[in-house]
Amino acid sequence: MTRKLLHLLLAVTFGAACLIGSGRPVAAHAVLIEATPKPDSTIPGPDVDVTLRFNLRIDRARSRLTLVFPDGKTIALNIADQDAPDRLVGRATGLGRGSYRLHWQVLAVDGHITRGEILFHVSGS
Repeated sequence: MTRKLLHLLLAVTFGAACLIGSGRPVAAHAVLIEATPKPDSTIPGPDVDVTLRFNLRIDRARSRLTLVFPDGKTIALNIADQDAPDRLVGRATGLGRGSYRLHWQVLAVDGHITRGEILFHVSGS
């Protein structure tokens, strides 16, 4: 019995060492690595293309883009279908001069939810 227990302990230890040494994260959160519009940028209106790129694959169907207007009104932006599994793409139309906040929420394929906000300014329409 002791010998079987020792073999099991060695096997588990070896398996854990292989996973740790593989260099692959077991679970990670989606991290925003590129955004259009860029945070705190000033862009022309009235239409604004939105592209968010993450460090890993995201579940587009369970992700959200919400635009907050200067007066506090919010609208959900439609997320476009596209081939890149690490991006969210949308479009805001009819924006006037002012400061806007783009709230995003993504579900990574590993099951973790990540949220963030991008502030940008529209110079005019």
